[in-house]
Amino acid sequence: MKKLGLIMAGFAIMAMAACSSTKVTSSWRANDAQQLQKENKIMVMALVPQKDRTLRSQMENNMVTELRRKGYNAVSALQTYGPQDMGKMTEKQVVKQLQGSDVSQVLTIVLLDRGKERNFVPNYGPYGYGGFWPYYSMWYSRMYTPGYYTVNTKYQWEGNLYDLKSGQLLYSVQSQSFDPPTTERMAILYGQQVVRDMTKQQLLTQR
Repeated sequence: MKKLGLIMAGFAIMAMAACSSTKVTSSWRANDAQQLQKENKIMVMALVPQKDRTLRSQMENNMVTELRRKGYNAVSALQTYGPQDMGKMTEKQVVKQLQGSDVSQVLTIVLLDRGKERNFVPNYGPYGYGGFWPYYSMWYSRMYTPGYYTVNTKYQWEGNLYDLKSGQLLYSVQSQSFDPPTTERMAILYGQQVVRDMTKQQLLTQR
């Protein structure tokens, strides 16, 4: 019975890990996009609702951290300019401001969607490893025990990398985060996953 309990606990841990994740779902690189130069400055700019300034800070800072780990000159727009609303500026004004900060590329991180999902969880699992009677008795008792509902939060993200001088889109990546334990953890995983994909797409060096 003790062995069965350990197995059940293991399944529960694996289920939690599977349900809480951040992953890249698709990405694209322009055919003529060159590998980024480490000395060129990359401005990371997250676009989220103004009320979510903490989330913006987390997304920008963790992406900057991951890029800097690979030796790239990345900076956060929030750290550089503060909570400035560039949406009220003209394109010419924004480009001039970025060029004045010696920015070569801009990496935008846009929160496309955030919603909640309600899922039914039945009160049973694939537990057949404890022998005949523990398995039979467990199922017998669970036949009359109802399941329950869980509410999960799902985030949809899109990242775009632009060359500031030409205005060309160099790279685009779509990802989703399902029921992250915290937004900080989501931001950490997002930065790691996107930088890994940019490396795979040969926009960043392997080291």
